[in-house]
Amino acid sequence: MAFLELVEIAKRYPGVVALDRVTLSVAPGEVIGLIGENGAGKSTLMKVLGGVIEPSAGAIRVDGVERKPFTVGDAIKAGIAFVHQELNVFDNLDAAANVFIGREPLAGGFLKLIDRKKLHADVQPLLDRLGVDFAPDTPVAEMSLAQRQLLEIAKALSLSARLVIMDEPTSSLTLSETERLMRVIAGLKTQGVSVIFISHRLNEVQTCADRVAVLRDGRMVGELERSAITHDAMIPLMIGRELKALYIAPAPERPEGTTLQMQGVRTTAYPDRAVSLEVRGGEILGLAGLVGSGRTELARAVFGIDPLRGGALKMNGEPVEIRGPREAIDRGVFLVPEDRKRAGLLLDSSIARNISLPDLRSYARGLLVRNQAELDNAVRQKERLDIKAPSVKAEVGTLSGGNQQKVVLAKWLSMRPKVIIFDEPTRGIDVGAKHEIYEIMRALANSGVAVLMISSDMEEVIGVSDRIAVMQEGRISGFLDRPEFSEHNVLRLAVGMRPSS
Repeated sequence: MAFLELVEIAKRYPGVVALDRVTLSVAPGEVIGLIGENGAGKSTLMKVLGGVIEPSAGAIRVDGVERKPFTVGDAIKAGIAFVHQELNVFDNLDAAANVFIGREPLAGGFLKLIDRKKLHADVQPLLDRLGVDFAPDTPVAEMSLAQRQLLEIAKALSLSARLVIMDEPTSSLTLSETERLMRVIAGLKTQGVSVIFISHRLNEVQTCADRVAVLRDGRMVGELERSAITHDAMIPLMIGRELKALYIAPAPERPEGTTLQMQGVRTTAYPDRAVSLEVRGGEILGLAGLVGSGRTELARAVFGIDPLRGGALKMNGEPVEIRGPREAIDRGVFLVPEDRKRAGLLLDSSIARNISLPDLRSYARGLLVRNQAELDNAVRQKERLDIKAPSVKAEVGTLSGGNQQKVVLAKWLSMRPKVIIFDEPTRGIDVGAKHEIYEIMRALANSGVAVLMISSDMEEVIGVSDRIAVMQEGRISGFLDRPEFSEHNVLRLAVGMRPSS
């Protein structure tokens, strides 16, 4: 028996139908996987469920009673709690203060002082329930992204929620922390708490969901019961077409490309560990490892963001010195960063301006940038990469995650890359856009570019790479060729063990 029902929910904006008669029910203790491509309507539906936006039509029923209007206060009273992908924590407070922000236990009579002892005592059971490795008095400023994500989940649990909505909750979690979250979800289920689990990682959906609901173009296009939840069943419903296998074999004939060699490279993260690695022109080398193994720091050092603590770089056997991003760019070494919004894009600037920014000299006459040249190149890149936007004058912040990533790629593809480092290239991107990114990566490799792909997505590493290098605590623990590829072998190397023969 469902305690929460959304019936024929519609949301229309001028010229756009965001939701088209969507019906969804939630039973106590049920885990629902909500999937769909970016722009399918998942966020809009959750905003309706959270009382943030009012639907144009339809009804919301809680325990059989229709609630209209359904406000944020109504959602909280109904026991609906959110764990957002964009973390909403206060760096200047400790963990306990974040969990009970605005609901702190008070002491001191009319002085209304926060009772910190009780506050910490009330939070500790929530942290124990999640099995976290931080205390109630741990400052948030000292926490990793993964710990902050778990803190958000603790905050949701503190609300005595009947339904917890998790939006990409594992995007910042390590493999062990993801497994812990799966156990937490299973525990919530046994306690009668429902979960709506929104994720692009279909293997996680398959692991935890009792039922999968699929949105496409604002419509509920299908549901899958537990026994029918497979990748092969979910993907066609999401995108309306079959996808090819992840791995795209290299072209039989590829031009000779640039080879990047790292010899005894030491980074700020692990100054006492040396990395020796070769990325060959024409290949996709996957760099796997657990979160914190030093992969991103290696990419930053090669691109010149952080100084090398030792070792040397060579391109085609010739020593090169990269003392900053400008020198890396001038040598054709480019980085697609892990956090595209903070480090890869100017969200309030246009597509055209973002694409031209690293190479303004090519669009300038004297000291003035030729706007038409800038626009013409952006149009070419928009068509080449199939960037979905009304025009190249649109602000990048209005685009979906997949299209934002294409803009990051477009600025580098305009400049004849020799080496491209992709750091988590498809994080937060839907399955259809992922395959477009993979095809772009393969096309780059086939043109002779050396492609280094850092990824925490095991399916992606195994499915896309020609070779895999695995990092463990600041060093390369081993290499795998395609016949040796398996999740088991990658994980063994990631924890410092030898792969199985």
